Amino acid sequence: MCGIVGIVDAGGVSLSLYYALYALQHRGQESAGIATFDDEGRLYKHKAAGLVADVFNTTVLSTLKGNVGIGHVRYPTTGANRPENIQPFNFHFQNHDISIAHNGNLVNTAELRDSYEQRGQIFSTTTDTEIIAKLITEEIRGSGGVEDAVLHCMRTLRGSYSVILMVDGVLYGFRDPLGIKPLCVGKLKDGFILASESVGVDALNGMFLRDVKPGELIRIDGQGMRSTQIAVASHHAHCIFEYVYFARADSVIDGALVYDVRLNIGAKLFEEDPIIADSVCAVPDSGTSHAIGYAQRSHIPFVESLMKNRYMGRTFIMPSQKQRENAVRIKLNPIREHLRDKSVVLVDDSIVRGTTSRRIIEMMRDSGAKEIHVRIGSPAIRAPCYLGVDMPTRSELIASNKAEEDVRHSITADSLHHISIESLVAAIGEERCNLCTGCLTGCYPVSIDGEQSHETVVDFVEGTYQSRLESFGGDNS
Repeated sequence: MCGIVGIVDAGGVSLSLYYALYALQHRGQESAGIATFDDEGRLYKHKAAGLVADVFNTTVLSTLKGNVGIGHVRYPTTGANRPENIQPFNFHFQNHDISIAHNGNLVNTAELRDSYEQRGQIFSTTTDTEIIAKLITEEIRGSGGVEDAVLHCMRTLRGSYSVILMVDGVLYGFRDPLGIKPLCVGKLKDGFILASESVGVDALNGMFLRDVKPGELIRIDGQGMRSTQIAVASHHAHCIFEYVYFARADSVIDGALVYDVRLNIGAKLFEEDPIIADSVCAVPDSGTSHAIGYAQRSHIPFVESLMKNRYMGRTFIMPSQKQRENAVRIKLNPIREHLRDKSVVLVDDSIVRGTTSRRIIEMMRDSGAKEIHVRIGSPAIRAPCYLGVDMPTRSELIASNKAEEDVRHSITADSLHHISIESLVAAIGEERCNLCTGCLTGCYPVSIDGEQSHETVVDFVEGTYQSRLESFGGDNS
């Protein structure tokens, strides 16, 4: 997960970065940071543990001067929960000021880090983002441009990465050749914005232009935006869970409105395994769109029977299982009048460990529900994710060694059905070969030691880079 944003705007960027990060808060709750650069060549920065609204205030934002800046909200996968791991990372290297923010997870971090350490280099963090910074500065030191540095990254890195980079006040954004993690670009009245999701653009009343293409480099400065294709892969591998859970429902991810995808998922859940019930209930908020789609297709009324405490964050991305379990009762409160003596279709986006589902069902039964039929908007998660989701071992996954009936029994549901991979792919509207389904199938789009993978051919552009310029100007109507 993680949320990243970069803005060039003649009117200043600190407040805009704040609003954009606020819109991306769902992607990371552990820490937040902003770095900006002004016309005098000065770098300003502030970052700390906590939510965006806790880390920044008007006093702090007033100190972040300049017309170029980047921001980050962190969800930890690689690297411990330490202050030094809070992004953006900022470096001063051979008279260059460099800031970097990264969303994704590399699978060859250990070998790259060992290689650098064998050559006597030191690290100040435990994250894979610092590896990317090393590769970029290595190429800059050799008199290469940023285009060459990004080519060097794409040749060397294995895993998922969307990166926003600021070098001496010039903004860059690039995405791995498979496009595993999202990144988009939008136009502001006097500038441009790069963001993990289109809701970051919407928060600034900007105009969403398009997704950054897999293997593409975007360069933005005072003259406008240039796009350069650095690498082209034989297929893509967009993270399937962006559509199921991670992204906000009002985001557009790789051409698909997430809300519509989730409506389609809910409809297909009913078509695959219809059941008669009194009401359809969502596990809010991530299951709401799925449940509405199920209700529309089944003509069973959608009834809010679980009320969410809107001041709670996402329990899935809390750092420990104990915290996730303890948060369920605080986060969700059953509405007894909607559950008493009712048969309910309970729709959620996924079952990972099963403990949360079991607690929710227990709460609903205690409130008088007669039957609870669980419908899940993702196929059973059977394998770990190495590319940016905190479910690293098979032992944590309830479906890794259990049949669906055994999972049903474990969570105490009256019935259970996961959507099939085929129906999920159809709901997204993308070819299966262009989606990462590693956590569902155990076959990954990149080579991972001890795991199955499918071959990807990547062609790289070298030497002369063809780019296209889009200038500033005009309103967003």
